[in-house]
Amino acid sequence: MWSQVYDPFNNAVISTLLAAIPVIVMLAALAFFHIKAHIAALMGLASALLVAIFAFTMPATMAISSALLGAANGLLPIGWIILNVIFLYQLTERKGYFKVMQDSITGITTDRRLQLLLVAFSYGAFFEGAGGFGTPVAVTGAMLIGLGFAPLAASGLSLIANTAPVAFGALGTPIIALAGVTGLDMLQLSAMVGRQLPFFSIIVPFWLLWAFCGFRGMAAVWPAVLIAGATFAVPQYLVSNFHGPWLVDVVAAIVSMVCLTLFLRVWKPAQIWTSTEGKFSGGSAAAQANGSTVHNYTRSEVIKAWLPWLILAVLVFIWGIPEWKKVLDGISIFKFDWPGLHKLVQKVPPVVPKAATEAAVYNLNYLSATGTGILVAAIISGVMMGYSIGGLFREYGRTIWLLRYSLITIAAMLALGFTTRYSGIDSTLGLAFAHTGVFYPFFGTLLGWLGVALTGSDTASNVLFGGLQRTSAEQIGLNPVLMAAANSSGGVMGKMIDAQSIVVASTATKWYGHEGDILRYVFFHSIALACLVGLLVTAQAYLYPFTLLVK
Repeated sequence: MWSQVYDPFNNAVISTLLAAIPVIVMLAALAFFHIKAHIAALMGLASALLVAIFAFTMPATMAISSALLGAANGLLPIGWIILNVIFLYQLTERKGYFKVMQDSITGITTDRRLQLLLVAFSYGAFFEGAGGFGTPVAVTGAMLIGLGFAPLAASGLSLIANTAPVAFGALGTPIIALAGVTGLDMLQLSAMVGRQLPFFSIIVPFWLLWAFCGFRGMAAVWPAVLIAGATFAVPQYLVSNFHGPWLVDVVAAIVSMVCLTLFLRVWKPAQIWTSTEGKFSGGSAAAQANGSTVHNYTRSEVIKAWLPWLILAVLVFIWGIPEWKKVLDGISIFKFDWPGLHKLVQKVPPVVPKAATEAAVYNLNYLSATGTGILVAAIISGVMMGYSIGGLFREYGRTIWLLRYSLITIAAMLALGFTTRYSGIDSTLGLAFAHTGVFYPFFGTLLGWLGVALTGSDTASNVLFGGLQRTSAEQIGLNPVLMAAANSSGGVMGKMIDAQSIVVASTATKWYGHEGDILRYVFFHSIALACLVGLLVTAQAYLYPFTLLVK
């Protein structure tokens, strides 16, 4: 048994600086030194192991074991999702179905700003709600590239759009996990997050278009932006407060997609934005007049082109249903205690109320994993598109080769995250935020942001810092439900800069080796939006009438 040490040098500043080294190494390698993502991830992992072993006194065998557990979790479920999404994309692209789908979207609108709202925000939110874990960025990034968006725009904008839905992603998994680790009522947590994020569900679509085309370009289509955001925010509030966390994003995304599509049938912008580079470029006279184009495909051809993605949406939703997962797990799951790590690491106060051992169990849920549902959708779609069994195998082999470096990167990123988790490095960073006194509502929210940036998952951040949020809130005299919810709400803004999501985005858009460019593109947006969430939580803690949202 080894107990975590959060201040190994009896100096909080020095210990915190050392704890930050792995993150600094990886982000600096990506963003400033333009080192390839898989090498940067391995550098970050190496520094995390060194800091864990030599600074935080973690036994070397435990540190290596935690890294291996992280790598395994990187490949399943995360790598498994991106592999099969890109496999489906490759199948549709080679048969020309993706081009048909692209042209059918321009049948709704040729304006790139409105396409961005439909695909990245509304459609992506559905995949976040149904599957999460990288699925929405993978799908929408690939679709935006197919629509002709520049790789940087497709990658970065998919990441920015995938924020407001994250706290209720994967059928409410982050909130369910938060309730489990904090002991707080799940419905109260769902309601509190549902009184925070709807503000940002309205803000994010405006922010998304501002990032793409500037203020004037965004302002020119503000009615459509407001429709997309408001018709997502209102159901998000209602379902989270009066039903629970399970179907929040699914319902809100469907309402947003339907309302926006219907609105675009009766409303057109004064000028049509046809450039994918974020600069105004007028379309043809017909496009300027109608805001859409008439393609030459039959209805049957359009349905066939959309069918693989509709099958994907249905199967991702089914795979997210807890009852279906239980059925599949009952016949397939292998759970085993990770050697050299399970119940051998002990978390101690003040991170937890009382000392508790950390479980390290690997779930090899190869049937119930979301990626398996995506693979089934790809196989069904491939057969319907006329691929032979041999053709599917050949295309799958090409996809694995195409993604080889991305899979290595994802495995290394998760290995780094698990090393910092089991060594207590991330808890040291968290405690630095917890010592901010009256400013804790703001910095506690940023703690959630940091958790997602480190782990790549709002669920993992809630598991990591949820208990700390409750303990700190009770010590300061704040509402523990407010701060636990703030961990999840603040965390959603860290989703766009976590290394795992950036690799998924670069892979989906086939912009390999440019992960640093994507990170630089989204970093300001991530920290600015996180600070806005922090200000809202601070207002909920201290300022009338925002305090009414806490009762």
